[in-house]
Amino acid sequence: MKILILLTMLVLVSCQTREIGSVASTDKKLVFSDDFERADLGENWVRGSGEGGPGQWTIKDGWVAGDRIKNDPLWYRAALPAKVRVEFDARSRSADGDLKFEIFGDGDRHESGYIVVLGGWKNSLDIVARLDEHGEDRLEQPTMKVEANKVYKIAAERVDSEIRIFVDGRLHMTYADEIPLKGAKHRFFAFNDWMVPVEFDSFRVYELQ
Repeated sequence: MKILILLTMLVLVSCQTREIGSVASTDKKLVFSDDFERADLGENWVRGSGEGGPGQWTIKDGWVAGDRIKNDPLWYRAALPAKVRVEFDARSRSADGDLKFEIFGDGDRHESGYIVVLGGWKNSLDIVARLDEHGEDRLEQPTMKVEANKVYKIAAERVDSEIRIFVDGRLHMTYADEIPLKGAKHRFFAFNDWMVPVEFDSFRVYELQ
């Protein structure tokens, strides 16, 4: 009887510590991490070739900081695994929210993959879009209301044909794509920004087993 109770407790703990809708931690392998504890962006990050805005991507107090970037993403230079989970911390320094990133892009251009915006359009919408953030096929929902200066733990996974977005350990949005973006032109991740000051940290890339 005691053994049965102990096993039940272990199952309950396992369920509580596992993110809803996510893979278990034992099903993923860490392949890259970056905590940005240095003075410059380093060799693993590169800005795209777009015209962009007047702002720059910089390192500020151990965070990647962007402001007035106007959709000229900062790309992680290594190709992502086909089945992947990307995790990072994010915060907006504005009441307008607008936390933005791109995944499975070409490593150069904005809107070359999936675009995710949390608190976009002055904190009115959360979206996942395919190749066009204004496209009619984008997934959208009323925003979670990104709070200024609050740190959010964000994760994105791709398993088969689904893009899953997690916020603070809970499944937030799922985008199903019948023709997933794959191949040499859809293998990269980027932080992005329009006009508000945003910051990112604790970047992790996991290969899903």
